[in-house]
Amino acid sequence: MSTHNSNTETLEGSVSMNLAMPAAMEMHTESEMSPIVFTDLQLASEVQLAVQLKGYTSPTPIQAEIIPLMLAGQDILAQSQTGTGKTAAFALPILSKIDVQLSQTQVLVLAPTRELATQVAQSFESYGCMLPKLRVAAIYGGADYEPQLKMLRRGAHVVVGTPGRVIDHIRRGSLNLESVRCLVLDEADEMLNMGFIDDVGFVLEQVPQPRQTALFSATLPAPIRDIAARYLIDPAQISIRKKTLTADNIEQRCVFVDDNLKLELLTRILESEPTDGVIVFAKTKDATNLIADQLVQRGQRAAALNGDLPQARRQQTVDQLRKGQINVLVATDVAARGLDVQRISHVINYDLPHDGESYVHRIGRTGRAGRKGIAVIFLTPRQRSKLAVIERLTKQTIEIVSPPSASKINHFRVARFEQEIVQTVNGAALKPFESLVQQVMRATGLSAEAIAAAVLHNTSPGRPLFVEEIESWCQSRRSSHDKTSVGRQRDESRRSPRDVAPPRKGMLRYRIEVGRTDGVRVGNIVGAIANEAGLCGNDIGPIEIRQQFTTVDLPSELPSDILKTIGRTWVAGKQLRIRPFFLDQEIAQVGDSSRRETRSAGRNNTQGQLATTKRGRKAFRTGTPKRK
Repeated sequence: MSTHNSNTETLEGSVSMNLAMPAAMEMHTESEMSPIVFTDLQLASEVQLAVQLKGYTSPTPIQAEIIPLMLAGQDILAQSQTGTGKTAAFALPILSKIDVQLSQTQVLVLAPTRELATQVAQSFESYGCMLPKLRVAAIYGGADYEPQLKMLRRGAHVVVGTPGRVIDHIRRGSLNLESVRCLVLDEADEMLNMGFIDDVGFVLEQVPQPRQTALFSATLPAPIRDIAARYLIDPAQISIRKKTLTADNIEQRCVFVDDNLKLELLTRILESEPTDGVIVFAKTKDATNLIADQLVQRGQRAAALNGDLPQARRQQTVDQLRKGQINVLVATDVAARGLDVQRISHVINYDLPHDGESYVHRIGRTGRAGRKGIAVIFLTPRQRSKLAVIERLTKQTIEIVSPPSASKINHFRVARFEQEIVQTVNGAALKPFESLVQQVMRATGLSAEAIAAAVLHNTSPGRPLFVEEIESWCQSRRSSHDKTSVGRQRDESRRSPRDVAPPRKGMLRYRIEVGRTDGVRVGNIVGAIANEAGLCGNDIGPIEIRQQFTTVDLPSELPSDILKTIGRTWVAGKQLRIRPFFLDQEIAQVGDSSRRETRSAGRNNTQGQLATTKRGRKAFRTGTPKRK
């Protein structure tokens, strides 16, 4: 059994950061790259060719360890982070063993998010580019069913999906698992954190034997170890160490802010900081376009850089940044690869990157050529635990700073306005305008000051000169569903249904048909709604779990197609069947609310024992014998 030990954390991994391994696994690797080359591995010739076409010669340590084991058909329990090359570690041997002549699903990969599912599916397609007729399907919530059904009907050899949508297709009969011979759980701890662990168990029970199972996880909390013990047969246990990365010549700062105030914070930083070139990193292509457009509307010279832009346009945008024609570049990680512009003074992490290496690569865009650079990261209150991870990763203390105050912004705006006025007076032909002002003064009796103030007011009605102070940049820190635990539950236990606080402005309360008797946890519901419907955490309000059903507050303007998607989603063995919740009509059914479970309490429970559900997964807790 090959074992290594890792001390590397990811930014998107489990907040527990518990990286301890059993005593039997306390072995270390000193090198960052293995001494072997890909041609030493027994990969299929088509896969070897694809690897060569990509220019890869040597496998990463995790690839060197796992590829031979998976080629031999052994189960895998791997503790590794994004950035170690784990996707290729399982994709390359899987593709080497796949039978493209068999038009049936042979490989199933479960991933916690649609983004990761898409990324893994693309990796399979890329590494399998020399395999004729290879078909890969990515299935996830928040997307139309028809394209997914079409791919499945054609006979996808590899299916990569999120747990909820995979279960949905299983129940529809559109995903046939009879021929699956390899099952991969990618980022298992993240699926645990998102409340999908019961769904993972359900899928594991549906895939027939014999099969090969590979489980990858950044951390190994007890529920993940339980799954490994129950469903993996004599697995090879592997942990890979990545070297701690450093960021010299870069001053790092952190600002805590709610998602809905990030744009305002970014605008204020750009106005109050003495910047040169700035790169703002966002997670998605759509986000880069939206942020760049809004910055332009706010007076910034900004542009987006993402993979949707033609190569010529991308190069033009980079040249504009290099020449100072634009000052702010809003980019994705992929689009910014290889970007080398010396004038970058600031890197703004608008969204948290997926892994530690991406973070270091991001901030490495500044602080070049002996210059000092500044890196700012925006974190929501719930991401506070990530700060320590980043500090360990970069071996630097990160200063927590407050957002620029309104008085500071107003001071800068007034100073800039004065400068612009002086420049205009000294450089423009103002005689006709002076005559016009005098004419207005004679006609109206107004003073020159009053006329100037009115002109200034009318020139930017949508963008006032002065900003107002924002009372709290982190409202979610004190929101109702962030309050913990026992005290809150005791208070609520004394309330009648009519005492329940109404939804806050802009939110609507919905009923979903799953409750405490189904063994559901708040984490299950948050994960399902966020992932399947594409909502972010701030879009999901307080959640109240009752005996037979649950209420959840969601934005009142949710499109009907998103509500339909949520309604079709399966949680704890039942479809949510979402509909508006009207207290007066359902008062008789709410009398059981004396023991409600809040959203934050549910999140704490996702790290505990696995919930019993109606899908027959009581065995997770009761110790049903391991499969043979």
